[in-house]
Amino acid sequence: MSGKLMRGAVTLAVLLGGWQALVWLTGLPRYLLPGPLAVADAMRRQAPLLMQHGATTLMEILLGLVLGVALGSVSALLLARFRTARRWLMPLLVVSQAVPVFALAPLLVLWLGYGMASKIAMAVLVIYFPVTTALFDGLRRTDPGWLDLARTMGATPAATLWTIRLPAALPAFWSGVRVAAAVAPIGAVIGEWVGSSSGLGYLMLHANARMQIDLLFAAVLVLGLFAVALYVAVDALARRALPWQPDTQPADDPVG
Repeated sequence: MSGKLMRGAVTLAVLLGGWQALVWLTGLPRYLLPGPLAVADAMRRQAPLLMQHGATTLMEILLGLVLGVALGSVSALLLARFRTARRWLMPLLVVSQAVPVFALAPLLVLWLGYGMASKIAMAVLVIYFPVTTALFDGLRRTDPGWLDLARTMGATPAATLWTIRLPAALPAFWSGVRVAAAVAPIGAVIGEWVGSSSGLGYLMLHANARMQIDLLFAAVLVLGLFAVALYVAVDALARRALPWQPDTQPADDPVG
């Protein structure tokens, strides 16, 4: 086991041990704070139910991530390529972040229904901004020397964008995708809370209404595992997509 995995396992064990000790020492009833042993038992007993609702939420997250990254990438390219697009889209991009996500969720459910479409749209809204801003920031921070060389060689603006600015912006783009992978579950679950007939968010609401707090914690844990797995997968994909840019970290950095 590598050092990072070992530290992660030790940290998780300490957190779970502290959680269980808090439950034992305070004597809190299960309907207020179930211990990790009770949550693990609920996961075992309700595994089929968690898998059923988890599959719905996972599909919403993945589709929302794909669509959000695609839409954000196209928007960033338009912003970088066309001055008119910057004039019209940039204010809309800023205003879109001033509106609370919770305020849009009921409208999306009203317009798109209680099915998967409204939850995917909610995830796209959460993902869109970090991907767009990260890629656009990378596109406009290209090394000026490279741009001067492209102009000297007579490259068109479009050719400069695709052959120089876009490859140089890939590290920033993947940083945005990493953030998007971490926040993608938020949009899907918010949509399920507002109105749905399946999904982990739906299961959380019903478990809470029935005082099945151990099942609620189990659903939260499954959602957290989805988020971690998605982030790790995106991070691994980013490392493979950027072989020329390995991680650099000081040798005395205790985090390494």
